Amino acid sequence: MASAASDAEKGRVENLTGNGGTRGSTDVEEYGPRSGDPVSYQRYPSHIANPGPMGLFSFASTTFILSLYNVGTRGISHPNVVVGMAIFAGGLTQFIAGMWEFPRGNVFGATAFASYGSFWMSYATIFIPGSGIMAAFTNPQELNNAIGIYLISWFMITVFFLLAVLRRNVAFTVLLSALSVALLLLAVAEWNGMEQLQKGGGVFGIITGLIAFYIGVSELLRAEPRAVARLPLGLLHT
Repeated sequence: MASAASDAEKGRVENLTGNGGTRGSTDVEEYGPRSGDPVSYQRYPSHIANPGPMGLFSFASTTFILSLYNVGTRGISHPNVVVGMAIFAGGLTQFIAGMWEFPRGNVFGATAFASYGSFWMSYATIFIPGSGIMAAFTNPQELNNAIGIYLISWFMITVFFLLAVLRRNVAFTVLLSALSVALLLLAVAEWNGMEQLQKGGGVFGIITGLIAFYIGVSELLRAEPRAVARLPLGLLHT
Protein backbone atom coordinates (compact mmCIF):
# COMPACT_ATOMS: atom_id res chain seq x y z
CA MET A 1 0.00 0.00 0.00
CA ALA A 2 2.84 2.40 0.79
CA SER A 3 4.43 1.63 -2.55
CA ALA A 4 1.18 2.27 -4.41
CA ALA A 5 0.73 5.60 -2.63
CA SER A 6 4.27 6.58 -3.49
CA ASP A 7 3.74 5.80 -7.15
CA ALA A 8 0.55 7.82 -7.17
CA GLU A 9 2.34 10.82 -5.71
CA LYS A 10 4.92 10.57 -8.49
CA GLY A 11 2.17 10.53 -11.09
CA ARG A 12 3.01 7.01 -12.24
CA VAL A 13 0.22 4.51 -12.85
CA GLU A 14 0.61 0.78 -12.52
CA ASN A 15 -1.94 -1.46 -14.25
CA LEU A 16 -4.14 -3.42 -11.86
CA THR A 17 -5.24 -6.97 -12.46
CA GLY A 18 -8.83 -8.06 -12.02
CA ASN A 19 -8.06 -10.33 -9.06
CA GLY A 20 -8.63 -8.30 -5.94
CA GLY A 21 -6.73 -5.26 -7.20
CA THR A 22 -3.31 -6.92 -7.01
CA ARG A 23 -0.66 -4.74 -8.58
CA GLY A 24 1.09 -6.03 -11.68
CA SER A 25 4.82 -5.82 -12.08
CA THR A 26 4.88 -4.35 -15.59
CA ASP A 27 3.13 -1.88 -17.88
CA VAL A 28 3.76 1.32 -15.96
CA GLU A 29 2.38 4.31 -17.85
CA GLU A 30 4.96 7.04 -18.12
CA TYR A 31 2.57 9.93 -17.57
CA GLY A 32 3.01 12.42 -14.80
CA PRO A 33 3.03 16.07 -13.78
CA ARG A 34 6.15 16.65 -15.87
CA SER A 35 5.30 14.39 -18.80
CA GLY A 36 4.24 17.37 -20.92
CA ASP A 37 0.94 15.68 -21.81
CA PRO A 38 -1.97 17.32 -19.94
CA VAL A 39 -4.58 15.07 -21.57
CA SER A 40 -3.18 11.59 -20.98
CA TYR A 41 -1.65 12.50 -17.63
CA GLN A 42 -3.14 10.24 -14.96
CA ARG A 43 -2.10 10.78 -11.35
CA TYR A 44 -4.02 8.01 -9.60
CA PRO A 45 -4.49 4.31 -10.47
CA SER A 46 -7.82 3.94 -12.25
CA HIS A 47 -9.67 1.54 -14.55
CA ILE A 48 -11.23 4.53 -16.34
CA ALA A 49 -10.00 4.81 -19.93
CA ASN A 50 -8.56 8.08 -21.16
CA PRO A 51 -11.58 10.32 -21.93
CA GLY A 52 -9.35 12.84 -23.70
CA PRO A 53 -10.12 11.84 -27.31
CA MET A 54 -13.87 11.96 -26.64
CA GLY A 55 -13.64 15.42 -25.15
CA LEU A 56 -11.33 16.68 -27.88
CA PHE A 57 -13.49 15.38 -30.74
CA SER A 58 -16.59 16.92 -29.15
CA PHE A 59 -14.85 20.25 -28.74
CA ALA A 60 -13.27 20.14 -32.19
CA SER A 61 -16.42 19.27 -34.14
CA THR A 62 -18.58 21.93 -32.49
CA THR A 63 -15.91 24.61 -32.83
CA PHE A 64 -15.26 23.66 -36.45
CA ILE A 65 -18.95 23.82 -37.44
CA LEU A 66 -19.65 27.16 -35.76
CA SER A 67 -16.47 28.66 -37.20
CA LEU A 68 -17.51 27.65 -40.72
CA TYR A 69 -20.76 29.52 -40.11
CA ASN A 70 -18.82 32.55 -38.84
CA VAL A 71 -16.88 32.85 -42.10
CA GLY A 72 -20.11 32.58 -44.10
CA THR A 73 -19.45 29.19 -45.67
CA ARG A 74 -21.97 28.47 -48.48
CA GLY A 75 -23.86 31.65 -47.64
CA ILE A 76 -24.76 30.61 -44.07
CA SER A 77 -25.26 33.59 -41.76
CA HIS A 78 -27.35 32.09 -38.94
CA PRO A 79 -25.56 29.77 -36.47
CA ASN A 80 -28.71 28.18 -35.01
CA VAL A 81 -28.06 24.74 -36.51
CA VAL A 82 -25.07 24.39 -34.19
CA VAL A 83 -27.33 24.52 -31.11
CA GLY A 84 -27.83 20.74 -31.04
CA MET A 85 -24.09 20.12 -31.38
CA ALA A 86 -23.33 22.69 -28.71
CA ILE A 87 -25.73 21.09 -26.22
CA PHE A 88 -24.93 17.42 -26.71
CA ALA A 89 -21.46 17.15 -28.29
CA GLY A 90 -19.48 20.23 -27.33
CA GLY A 91 -21.53 20.59 -24.17
CA LEU A 92 -22.75 17.41 -22.48
CA THR A 93 -20.23 14.94 -23.92
CA GLN A 94 -17.27 17.20 -23.21
CA PHE A 95 -18.56 17.92 -19.71
CA ILE A 96 -18.78 14.17 -19.02
CA ALA A 97 -15.20 13.78 -20.26
CA GLY A 98 -14.19 16.36 -17.69
CA MET A 99 -15.98 14.49 -14.91
CA TRP A 100 -14.15 11.29 -15.86
CA GLU A 101 -10.82 13.11 -15.66
CA PHE A 102 -11.36 13.88 -11.97
CA PRO A 103 -11.00 10.29 -10.66
CA ARG A 104 -7.94 9.92 -12.89
CA GLY A 105 -6.34 12.82 -11.04
CA ASN A 106 -5.95 14.99 -14.16
CA VAL A 107 -6.64 18.52 -12.91
CA PHE A 108 -6.01 20.22 -16.26
CA GLY A 109 -8.10 17.79 -18.31
CA ALA A 110 -10.96 17.83 -15.81
CA THR A 111 -11.02 21.61 -15.53
CA ALA A 112 -10.66 22.28 -19.27
CA PHE A 113 -13.21 19.76 -20.51
CA ALA A 114 -15.78 20.61 -17.81
CA SER A 115 -15.32 24.34 -18.40
CA TYR A 116 -15.61 24.25 -22.18
CA GLY A 117 -18.49 21.80 -21.93
CA SER A 118 -20.27 24.35 -19.76
CA PHE A 119 -19.33 27.08 -22.25
CA TRP A 120 -21.00 25.28 -25.14
CA MET A 121 -24.15 24.45 -23.21
CA SER A 122 -24.48 28.03 -22.01
CA TYR A 123 -23.79 29.40 -25.49
CA ALA A 124 -26.46 27.15 -27.00
CA THR A 125 -28.97 28.31 -24.38
CA ILE A 126 -28.70 31.87 -25.70
CA PHE A 127 -30.18 30.76 -29.05
CA ILE A 128 -33.00 28.65 -27.60
CA PRO A 129 -36.21 30.76 -27.81
CA GLY A 130 -37.61 29.17 -24.67
CA SER A 131 -34.72 30.52 -22.61
CA GLY A 132 -35.98 34.06 -23.17
CA ILE A 133 -32.43 35.41 -23.26
CA MET A 134 -32.51 37.02 -26.70
CA ALA A 135 -36.12 38.15 -26.26
CA ALA A 136 -35.13 40.09 -23.15
CA PHE A 137 -33.09 42.53 -25.25
CA THR A 138 -35.05 45.15 -27.18
CA ASN A 139 -31.88 46.92 -28.32
CA PRO A 140 -29.81 44.71 -30.70
CA GLN A 141 -26.58 46.52 -29.79
CA GLU A 142 -27.18 45.84 -26.10
CA LEU A 143 -27.45 42.13 -26.92
CA ASN A 144 -24.24 42.31 -28.96
CA ASN A 145 -22.46 44.06 -26.09
CA ALA A 146 -23.63 41.38 -23.66
CA ILE A 147 -22.43 38.57 -25.93
CA GLY A 148 -19.12 40.39 -26.38
CA ILE A 149 -18.60 40.48 -22.61
CA TYR A 150 -19.52 36.78 -22.48
CA LEU A 151 -16.90 35.95 -25.13
CA ILE A 152 -14.17 38.14 -23.63
CA SER A 153 -14.65 36.34 -20.31
CA TRP A 154 -13.95 33.02 -22.05
CA PHE A 155 -10.97 34.60 -23.77
CA MET A 156 -9.55 35.30 -20.31
CA ILE A 157 -10.24 31.74 -19.13
CA THR A 158 -8.54 30.36 -22.24
CA VAL A 159 -5.44 32.46 -21.55
CA PHE A 160 -5.34 30.98 -18.04
CA PHE A 161 -5.42 27.47 -19.53
CA LEU A 162 -2.69 28.50 -21.94
CA LEU A 163 -0.40 29.39 -19.05
CA ALA A 164 -0.71 25.82 -17.76
CA VAL A 165 0.62 24.22 -20.96
CA LEU A 166 3.33 26.67 -21.96
CA ARG A 167 6.74 24.96 -22.06
CA ARG A 168 5.02 21.59 -21.68
CA ASN A 169 3.07 20.79 -24.83
CA VAL A 170 3.48 22.40 -28.26
CA ALA A 171 0.18 21.12 -29.68
CA PHE A 172 -1.92 22.42 -26.78
CA THR A 173 -0.01 25.70 -26.76
CA VAL A 174 -0.88 26.26 -30.42
CA LEU A 175 -4.47 25.09 -29.85
CA LEU A 176 -5.17 27.43 -26.94
CA SER A 177 -3.34 30.32 -28.62
CA ALA A 178 -5.54 30.01 -31.71
CA LEU A 179 -8.66 29.71 -29.56
CA SER A 180 -7.67 32.81 -27.58
CA VAL A 181 -7.32 34.86 -30.77
CA ALA A 182 -10.64 33.51 -32.09
CA LEU A 183 -12.54 34.47 -28.92
CA LEU A 184 -10.91 37.89 -28.78
CA LEU A 185 -11.78 38.70 -32.40
CA LEU A 186 -15.35 37.46 -32.01
CA ALA A 187 -15.83 39.51 -28.84
CA VAL A 188 -14.57 42.71 -30.49
CA ALA A 189 -16.72 41.94 -33.55
CA GLU A 190 -19.80 41.84 -31.33
CA TRP A 191 -18.92 45.26 -29.93
CA ASN A 192 -18.11 47.13 -33.14
CA GLY A 193 -20.06 45.09 -35.69
CA MET A 194 -17.11 44.62 -38.06
CA GLU A 195 -17.79 41.63 -40.30
CA GLN A 196 -14.07 41.26 -41.07
CA LEU A 197 -13.33 40.61 -37.40
CA GLN A 198 -16.10 38.00 -37.20
CA LYS A 199 -14.67 36.22 -40.23
CA GLY A 200 -11.17 36.50 -38.76
CA GLY A 201 -12.47 34.88 -35.57
CA GLY A 202 -14.06 32.18 -37.71
CA VAL A 203 -10.75 31.49 -39.47
CA PHE A 204 -8.92 31.08 -36.16
CA GLY A 205 -11.82 28.95 -34.91
CA ILE A 206 -11.42 26.64 -37.90
CA ILE A 207 -7.69 26.37 -37.14
CA THR A 208 -8.55 25.61 -33.52
CA GLY A 209 -10.97 22.85 -34.53
CA LEU A 210 -8.46 21.23 -36.89
CA ILE A 211 -5.73 21.26 -34.24
CA ALA A 212 -8.13 19.75 -31.70
CA PHE A 213 -9.01 17.01 -34.22
CA TYR A 214 -5.28 16.32 -34.65
CA ILE A 215 -4.66 16.05 -30.90
CA GLY A 216 -7.73 13.84 -30.48
CA VAL A 217 -6.56 11.45 -33.21
CA SER A 218 -3.07 11.41 -31.65
CA GLU A 219 -4.48 10.48 -28.24
CA LEU A 220 -6.75 7.85 -29.78
CA LEU A 221 -3.85 6.21 -31.61
CA ARG A 222 -1.70 6.25 -28.48
CA ALA A 223 -4.36 4.18 -26.72
CA GLU A 224 -4.11 1.43 -29.34
CA PRO A 225 -1.23 -1.06 -28.94
CA ARG A 226 -1.14 -1.76 -32.69
CA ALA A 227 -2.03 1.63 -34.13
CA VAL A 228 -1.18 2.26 -37.77
CA ALA A 229 0.72 5.44 -36.87
CA ARG A 230 1.72 7.78 -34.08
CA LEU A 231 1.13 11.52 -34.32
CA PRO A 232 3.59 13.68 -32.35
CA LEU A 233 2.29 16.36 -30.00
CA GLY A 234 5.55 18.12 -29.27
CA LEU A 235 5.76 17.10 -25.62
CA LEU A 236 8.33 19.10 -23.67
CA HIS A 237 9.74 17.10 -20.74
CA THR A 238 10.86 19.47 -18.03
